[in-house]
Amino acid sequence: MSDITDFSALVGDIYDAALDASLWPSVLQKISGFVPGRYANIFIQDANNRFANSIFTWGVDPAYFQSYLQTYAKLNPCFPGGFFFDVGEVFSVYDILPRDQFERTRFCREWVVPQGIGDSPGAILEKSPTSCALLTVTQPPIQTPPYEDIRSRLQLIVPHVRRAVLIGKAFDLQKAVAADFTATVAALAASVCLIDAPGRVVYANPSAMKLLETDDVLYGASRRLRAYDRAADQSLNELLTACADGNDLAIGAGGGAIHLPSRGGRNYVAHVLPLTSGARRDAGVPHRAVAALVVHNAAENLSSPPEVIAKAYGLTPREVGVLFALVEAPGVAEMAEILGLSSATVRTHLRSLFAKTGTTRQAELVKLVASFMSPVV
Repeated sequence: MSDITDFSALVGDIYDAALDASLWPSVLQKISGFVPGRYANIFIQDANNRFANSIFTWGVDPAYFQSYLQTYAKLNPCFPGGFFFDVGEVFSVYDILPRDQFERTRFCREWVVPQGIGDSPGAILEKSPTSCALLTVTQPPIQTPPYEDIRSRLQLIVPHVRRAVLIGKAFDLQKAVAADFTATVAALAASVCLIDAPGRVVYANPSAMKLLETDDVLYGASRRLRAYDRAADQSLNELLTACADGNDLAIGAGGGAIHLPSRGGRNYVAHVLPLTSGARRDAGVPHRAVAALVVHNAAENLSSPPEVIAKAYGLTPREVGVLFALVEAPGVAEMAEILGLSSATVRTHLRSLFAKTGTTRQAELVKLVASFMSPVV
């Protein structure tokens, strides 16, 4: 009965924090007591530039947390592998890496062990193609209670924390909306189109108009937007249909990403973002545009979403980890130290990456990473 009472009170505190962000540190303290854990954080981890940003935290040594944000976020071997978990799914460090491999990494030796901490189970609260917001509850080296009990308690808490974070974002957005949306979108370098249910363009910013005029990537057939690449066109059609139907599960968190080759051999990355939902449709609210299509030319040297690259080339999560470590480390030995792998294992993954991507040198792999980008933060 005490646990039920504590949980009920905690849920109420979580939703209070949705409307008053200053309450989050005390709520995280209560979450640490309920799970239990040594400390708790809500933070953003970026996949492309390998940095982290603090949102709310409780209990962590400020010096260590700053060192994570400034230095060790880039060395955390749990990313980008952690991005492959679903939103709301509770996972452990050891669901990503075997314990012995994790303990050999520089991140573990220099940042985890000196603090006297162990696992950091948590869940993704919100995910875009390039970053995610996470809740983590850090554990001592010997977990008490057992991990399965910790996972079960976290699984009870995570849906409420996620909803509260989203409610807080919407609440802040309503207070802050003042900018001229049309002027802002028109000024973007990215090509932005608003698409209606039949797949027709109902708005295009200047960049999108130029892209459509080139007739190289997208075109209009029977007034419907199409992609020249057959696989990309099928993906585009499926995502636009899901948006029109309000099928958020089919679209995925943060919208759907598409690898969009052009007729001229250039790479583009497109993102389909839903502008409607099943709830809005059922409420009878009139709406013409059901999706926003955002397209970037991959020739620009910008950031790279791991999921799009993995899908485009059929890479495994481990291969994606090696690929992104290559961007940070100058050589195989340094990559092996970051990942907690042997140099021979890293070379094996590199050979697989060369074969799958059609490259022959590490410099080409780095260029490949830079050739994909996401316009969605």
